[in-house]
Amino acid sequence: MDRLLEMQTFCTVVEAGSFVAASETLGVSKAAASRYVSELESRLGVRLLHRTTRRLSLTSEGEVFYIRCRELLASVEEAEAEVTSRGDVARGMLRINVPVSFGISHLAPLWGQFHERFPEVELTIDLSDRTVDVVEEGYDLSVRIGILRNSTLVSRRITTTRLKPCASPDYLRRHGEPTHPRELADHRVIAYSYFTGGNDWPFSGPEGEVTARTRPWMIASNGETCVATALAGQGIVLQPGFLVNEALEAGTLVELMPDYPSTELGVYAVYPTRKFVTPKVRALVDFLVSSFPDSL
Repeated sequence: MDRLLEMQTFCTVVEAGSFVAASETLGVSKAAASRYVSELESRLGVRLLHRTTRRLSLTSEGEVFYIRCRELLASVEEAEAEVTSRGDVARGMLRINVPVSFGISHLAPLWGQFHERFPEVELTIDLSDRTVDVVEEGYDLSVRIGILRNSTLVSRRITTTRLKPCASPDYLRRHGEPTHPRELADHRVIAYSYFTGGNDWPFSGPEGEVTARTRPWMIASNGETCVATALAGQGIVLQPGFLVNEALEAGTLVELMPDYPSTELGVYAVYPTRKFVTPKVRALVDFLVSSFPDSL
């Protein structure tokens, strides 16, 4: 049995979550995918997967082996890329992680255009607001919004967006409009759980940097949920322009404290540091950069 095929099948089963889904991805039967993994376990002398009627999960040995397999398969892909990157043809599977709201509102309309331009590239897109480990989780590329810390990953800015404090006219009629960030402590606040500052919201103003200590009555892991709650008159949000600009233009939300702008965030394409960037990754990064204005 081809060891690389066994490893590829094992990794695909883990990532797909089932033998049925993995078999569809690999283009083999469910029985064949199951046999490859069973023969791999038999050769290694350990169980890699816990199997139940409802779900699959990695054993402790399986977790270690999965990481090593991913590294090995990435090295094989890199070796192939070293040979093929001299050509200009983008082809193969691209596994991409994108934030939920940005992925739905701004990236989803673009995937068809990318496919028309690069028909030999197949896309697998995972939507999640958590910060994924691009290398260990086997992604070719991740779109991240924020201020990037030092990293071994390569990044390229796609666009920028500014965080904007907003509330509905109805909320402001009932609770008053804050004129200074410190006043947010006395207001109903709707917070985003993945915000790196936690309940401390950053602003800058005439006196310099100002941190507003907020006391959220609601915390949500999705920006659109936060905005929808604010639109219903239930509090103040701090959300990126790409989520609130339409409501601001329509007057259903009001931007607060114009003398105290909040943080500008970058929207980045992030991918592993490798000597040879595959044509498919290079094509996607160039496409994304060319598809957006300087700011949203």
